[in-house]
Amino acid sequence: MRDLIFIRILSLLNMDTHSDDTEKKIDNFEANKDFDPVLVDPSEELGLHRGLKARQISMITLGGSLGTGLIIGSGTALVRGGPLGLWFGYSFMGLVCYFVMISLGEMGAYLPHKKGFAGYATRYVDPAFGFALGWNYVFKYFIQTTNNVNAAGAVVQYWTLSVPIEAWMVIYIALIFLINLLGIRVFGEFEFWFCSIKVVALVGLILMGLIIDLGGNPQHDRIGFRYWKAPYGPLREYLLAEVHDSRVAQFLGFWSNLTTALFSYIGTELIGVTVGETENPRRNVPRAIRRMFFRILVFYVGGTFVISLTVPSNSSALFVASKSPAGAAASPFVVATTIVGIKVLNHVINAVVLIFVLSASNSDLYIGSRTLYGLAVERKAPRIFAKVNRAGVPWPSLILNTLVCFLTFLNATSSSSVAFGWFASLIASFGAITWMCISYTHIAFMRALKVQGIDRNTLPYKAPFQPYASWFALIFTGIVLFFNGFSAFLPFVSSSFITSYIAIPVFFSLWGGYKFYYRTSTIPASEADLITGKREIDEEEERFLAREKLKGPRSGWRRIWDAL
Repeated sequence: MRDLIFIRILSLLNMDTHSDDTEKKIDNFEANKDFDPVLVDPSEELGLHRGLKARQISMITLGGSLGTGLIIGSGTALVRGGPLGLWFGYSFMGLVCYFVMISLGEMGAYLPHKKGFAGYATRYVDPAFGFALGWNYVFKYFIQTTNNVNAAGAVVQYWTLSVPIEAWMVIYIALIFLINLLGIRVFGEFEFWFCSIKVVALVGLILMGLIIDLGGNPQHDRIGFRYWKAPYGPLREYLLAEVHDSRVAQFLGFWSNLTTALFSYIGTELIGVTVGETENPRRNVPRAIRRMFFRILVFYVGGTFVISLTVPSNSSALFVASKSPAGAAASPFVVATTIVGIKVLNHVINAVVLIFVLSASNSDLYIGSRTLYGLAVERKAPRIFAKVNRAGVPWPSLILNTLVCFLTFLNATSSSSVAFGWFASLIASFGAITWMCISYTHIAFMRALKVQGIDRNTLPYKAPFQPYASWFALIFTGIVLFFNGFSAFLPFVSSSFITSYIAIPVFFSLWGGYKFYYRTSTIPASEADLITGKREIDEEEERFLAREKLKGPRSGWRRIWDAL
C-alpha cells in the first residue's frame, strides 16, 4: 500500500506534461470519423482506468453509502415519526431503493461504460435528458460532499470546541482530495478498508443495541419495547400545533420520515458510476446488486429497528434543530449509550461516526468528479474536465469538486444542525430526481430491448419484478419529491421551501434549455443504440479473463474471501 502511494505521487509530478500529451491524443482520437463521444469510451490511456477489484467494488457497494443519513439523520426521523414511523419509513424507502438499484444494475452489467448512468439516459431516452440528469447529479454531489464535510466537523466538536470547526473542515477536504488524486487503485484500497471498518462497526453497533435493550447495560434495565409505547410511540405527532389534529400530525411525522430515509439511501446508486472503473464488470456488478437487498435489510432496516428500541423519541439530545454547538452527540447510537450510563463507549462510537462521514465524503468526491468527467467526454461540459493524469484521475473535475466543498464554511454563520437540514433537503431533492431518471431510463431500455428483439434472459443480469419495479420506483419517488417540502408551508419558511424544491426547476431548465438549443428529440425504441461500444467492452473483458486464467486456480481461502 505504501509503495503504491509513493509510485502514484511520483507519477503525479508529471501531471501537466501528461495532460498536454493526452489532449493531443484526444484530438487525434476524436478526429477518427467513427468516433462518437456519446457511444464510444476513450481508450484507457486517454480515460479512466479499470482498477477497482472485485473485493473493492463489493465492499464499496456494501458500505460506501453508509454515512450521515443513517448514523445522524435517523435521529431526526425518530423524533418526528416515533419508533414505528422510523422503522417503517426506512423499510419502505429501502424497498424503493432496491428497485432502483436492480434497474441500474441491469443496464450497468449489459453496457458498463465510463459515462455513468447519465450516459444511459442519453442513449435510450434523449440527449437533453442525459444532459439534465448528469448536471443534476453533479449538483447533488457538490452539495453532498459539502454536507459530509460539515458533519465531520460537527463530529469532532463532540470532543472539543477549542479548535474552530473551519480548521477541521480544511483538514478533511485536503485529506479526501489527496486520496482521490492518487488514482483509482489507491482510492479503492482506502475505501475498501474504510468501508470494512464501517460494516464491522455497524454490525457491532446493532449487536450492542440489542444487548442494551435486553438488559446488558450498567443499569441492568431490560428495555424491550418500552419506547414503542406511550408516551414515546409508536408514532409521534409532527407539526401538531399547526394542523390541530392528532392523526394528521402522526401521518405527517411518518411522511417526513420518507424524505429522511430517502436522504439516507442516496448514494447507493454509486454502482452506476463505478462500473466504468471496475474489473470484470459483467460478473462483479451483478454480484454486488444481488447482495443489495440483504445489505438494506441488515444495515438500514436492522439499524433503525435497534435505534427505535434503545432511544426514546422525546430525547432532547437528538439532532433536530439542536442548539448544542457540539451537534455530533445527536447520533442515536451515542445517545443510546449515554442514556444507560456507558461513559466510555460513546467516545468509541463517535470515532466510528467520524470514519463514517469521512468515508462518505471521500466516495462523494470520487462520484462527483467522475460524473463531471463523463459529461465532459460527451461534450456536455467544458472539455478541460475530460483531462486525466497518468493515474487515470480526471484532475480538473476533481479540483472543481474540491473547491465547491468550501461552501461548507456557510456553517460558520449557521449552527451545524441548520446547515445539516439545508443540505439534507437539497440532497433529497436532487437524489429523488436522479432515482426517477434512472427508473425511467430503465423502462426505455427494456422497451428498446423488446422492440429490437433482444431477450432479457440473455443479459448478464436480469432485474427481477420488471417492469413493475421501475414504474413503482418512478411514481412513488415522484410523490415523495412533490411533498418533500410540506413542512415549509406550516408556516411558510422561504429557506426551507427553496432548499426543498429548487432542484425541480433547475432540472427542467437544463432539460428544456438543451433540448431547445440543440433541437434534440426523444429516441424511438427501435433506434436506441444497444450495440455501439459493447464489442470493445466484451474484448476488454476477454483480455482480463485471459490474464486471470494465467494466474492459476484460486486458493480455498481466496474463494471464501471473494464469496464474502
